[in-house]
Amino acid sequence: TNKRKCSVLSSYLTTQFGLGQVTVVTQGADMEEELNRPTWSKQIEFTLAGIGCAVGLGNIWRFPYLCYRSGGGAFLVPYLFMLVVLGIPLLSMELTVGQYTRRGPVHALAIVCPLFKGVGMASVAISFIMCTYYNLVITWALYYLFNSFHAPLPWQNCNNTWNTPNCTSHATNSSYSSTASQEFFNLHMHDSHCETGNIRWELCLILLLAWILIYLCIFKGVKSTGKVVYFTALFPYVILIALLINNVQLPGAIDGIKFFIVPEWDKLLSMEVWVNAAAQIFNSIGIGFGSLMAMSSYNSFKNNVLKDALTISIVNSLTSILAGFVIFSAFGYMSYLQSIPVSDLAVDGPGLVYIVYPQAFANMPVAQLWAVMFFFMLLCLGLDSEFAMVEVLVTSLLDQFQHKMILIFKKKELLVLAVCGIAFLLGIPCVMQVGIYIFQLMDHYTAIVSIMFLAFFEVIAICWSYGANRLSDNLEEMTGKRANIFFRLCWLIVAPVFKCFFLLQVILIFSIIQFKPARYEDYVFPPWAQGVGWVIAMASIIWIPLGSIHTLWVLPGSFMQKYRLLGKAMAQEVEQFVL
Repeated sequence: TNKRKCSVLSSYLTTQFGLGQVTVVTQGADMEEELNRPTWSKQIEFTLAGIGCAVGLGNIWRFPYLCYRSGGGAFLVPYLFMLVVLGIPLLSMELTVGQYTRRGPVHALAIVCPLFKGVGMASVAISFIMCTYYNLVITWALYYLFNSFHAPLPWQNCNNTWNTPNCTSHATNSSYSSTASQEFFNLHMHDSHCETGNIRWELCLILLLAWILIYLCIFKGVKSTGKVVYFTALFPYVILIALLINNVQLPGAIDGIKFFIVPEWDKLLSMEVWVNAAAQIFNSIGIGFGSLMAMSSYNSFKNNVLKDALTISIVNSLTSILAGFVIFSAFGYMSYLQSIPVSDLAVDGPGLVYIVYPQAFANMPVAQLWAVMFFFMLLCLGLDSEFAMVEVLVTSLLDQFQHKMILIFKKKELLVLAVCGIAFLLGIPCVMQVGIYIFQLMDHYTAIVSIMFLAFFEVIAICWSYGANRLSDNLEEMTGKRANIFFRLCWLIVAPVFKCFFLLQVILIFSIIQFKPARYEDYVFPPWAQGVGWVIAMASIIWIPLGSIHTLWVLPGSFMQKYRLLGKAMAQEVEQFVL
């Protein structure tokens, strides 16, 4: 049956795309012997790894920040709507493709749609770019964790040698003063944007330690990763619940919680709120990054991917909401200390984690205990997301060049060591005096527009070109059940339409009409730095057109013949869906 279905798929690709020879993945025992691909020791390990990949620092600072900026509870309406119509269906799509093809994103996309094989390459590129600077956040978490054992905390008062005359132990809205936590962050994380400066060796050594931890988590592949996630995926929930129990007892906490759950309904009329909700779903779950597709390629063939998609998506969103209660209760406490409304607090980006939180903990009983628990939780969350991004590159290299990689490195462990070593070297600029500016520039041009493009073309490649019906056939072969009409409707119509609309909104409104250059605090990056940022963004997006050009180049016939073949394939998929 497997060979028959693969023969049909090969015939379809040959007929519709004019390819002389198509490599189609066979399933079952034959494929296991051919690839000798490892699988998760227990299926729960994949589920926990998927949760750890999806649940990260974005749940702790980006989700609360977007809620705060979008009117509190009003943000939850579009967020939950996007979860249902985009998050769950698209995650199930990625897991189905990864599990069925048993390949990473590069090969998987090349199999299901040769025209958009560049989407898989773009996923690998963006994951590798992000892992080089994302590990800086883990480095900060380790640095703060080590300093949390000091009594008193270094950011607890203004009695340190590095504090300025304008330092204050309690936050105010005055632009002429700065908090102890803000001065600690500014001194130890960045110095000046005018000169590159020297390497901060203490941060460089901690960055090396962070990469050693990443290597130890993944050097044995899914066998080692599967054991690590039992702790890194579950322990953060213990910390979050403990923090919530502590925070709700603080004075003013109820005001922060009310701000979080009581909507400002007029905010729903703002298109920016809906675009931010969609972007948060894509970034939080990891749609388009290729991480979960790569991880699902190590599943057993009969695994129920729909159950995993529901579990990962729902747990991820519930974690964001739980973190929201933790964060906004702390906001309420801070507003009580400062005697100002919650809506007037200064909250933004990484500063939410490394300036606002430490400031709140410094005023809590047993400050060292809460600080250690919080930054250890950040470490666990960061490790899960980081080794998932590194695993994308390792999986793709082994899929494409397995024999060459083994010939050169002898063992997979040495290949993983080489990848981690290269990423460490590329991350060194982030621990120089201008490191925070490099981090902000890379994050600004990587995590928004690039991922929206990737997710859009991934949907087009899988749902329109390969086809929602064929994807349902693959799902039925693996689980015995086809995707229901809601999932197929989302795959074929809802997701592409929403993504196309959001892309236009992002490109036209936020990038052209209301273009705002990258900045950090009051510093606006100069034009040459903006140009570097766009080069970073294009380093991932460029693979999409390059892959399409290569496919069209190798197809026989004129351009119009190739165009008709591809158009006919998409039209037939729509016709089959209607029938």
